[in-house]
Amino acid sequence: MTTCLSLAAVGQSVQSATERIKERLPQIDNLKAEGVVGETSEGYLAPREDLGPRQQSLLEAENADRRILYLSVAERTGQTAEAVGRQRAIRIAELARSGVWLQKPGGGWYRKPG
Repeated sequence: MTTCLSLAAVGQSVQSATERIKERLPQIDNLKAEGVVGETSEGYLAPREDLGPRQQSLLEAENADRRILYLSVAERTGQTAEAVGRQRAIRIAELARSGVWLQKPGGGWYRKPG
């Protein structure tokens, strides 16, 4: 019974994280379009310049919710959350709009060409 309750709690946490990510998407897209944040090769957002408190809070909330999703996928697939994040980073880079800052696996940054 405890396992069912904990699985239900995890499911709700994942659902809540997904909803928050969707709600933040326009703001995150704006930050990426402005070039103030970029997508890392680990599947998270990173500042590309100094962020204001509101921007920093947005970045931290987004990364926390991404971590919840990566952990959930990792549990289901037997991977690590880090491996899931790296795989997601590849997909994010494929879907990114031109001009978005992306990080190469070696750590260097580039802007997605148009």
